[in-house]
Amino acid sequence: MSKEVERLQELIDRYDNIVFFGGAGVSTESGIPDFRSQDGLYNQKYDFPPETILSHTFFMNRPDEFYRFYQDKMLCDTAKPNAAHLKLAQLEEAGKLKAVITQNIDNLHQMAGSKKVLELHGSVHRNYCMKCHQFYDFAYMKNASGVPRCTCGGIIKPDVVLYEEGLDNDVISESIRAIAGAQVLIIGGTSLVVYPAAGLIDYFQGEHLVVINKSPTPRDRYADLMIKEPIGQVFSQITVKGA
Repeated sequence: MSKEVERLQELIDRYDNIVFFGGAGVSTESGIPDFRSQDGLYNQKYDFPPETILSHTFFMNRPDEFYRFYQDKMLCDTAKPNAAHLKLAQLEEAGKLKAVITQNIDNLHQMAGSKKVLELHGSVHRNYCMKCHQFYDFAYMKNASGVPRCTCGGIIKPDVVLYEEGLDNDVISESIRAIAGAQVLIIGGTSLVVYPAAGLIDYFQGEHLVVINKSPTPRDRYADLMIKEPIGQVFSQITVKGA
């Protein structure tokens, strides 16, 4: 165990109001590609860049092309929680972790057992008809051919925040409260370049800021502890007392 991971263990043992703020890097070890890594979606070849495809305008104007990409690249039904997801759930169960705030839409934190998960960008596991608001699950969307439609004829839209769309105000407010009240904030697996989500870190007033990310982030200079290793690898070394 490195000195950095030993220090993280010390902080986890000492404090019982910890909040975790995570991004795509948390799920890459589960086999879900992120957007900006060398193997991420930005470096794969499509007729349009992913940022364009995953925009509100594109969804409304070209739903057929949107769903070809979405079903192929965004609906991963083989991914399982990794050591980071599982250990965070154990920390919550032990009363240490008060909230997981995630930019991911993959439901892996919930699959691992986390209860308090604030999804800034929504979830692929929730889908609603734009006409009558009927709910549809992940399996329906994964198995649909072409543009998924409701029994009423309306187009079904994923409950995910597309580019050009605003975040949910209730989720934002709850995330701010959690971050503002935390003693320790652990930022993991995110480059912190996507706003407004990344701006939530400004509300942290606690004692220790931890950044676990393989590449540099804008918050590194404010961190008390920086670990530049894969986050699942880091959390696999952490022991949760009582777990």
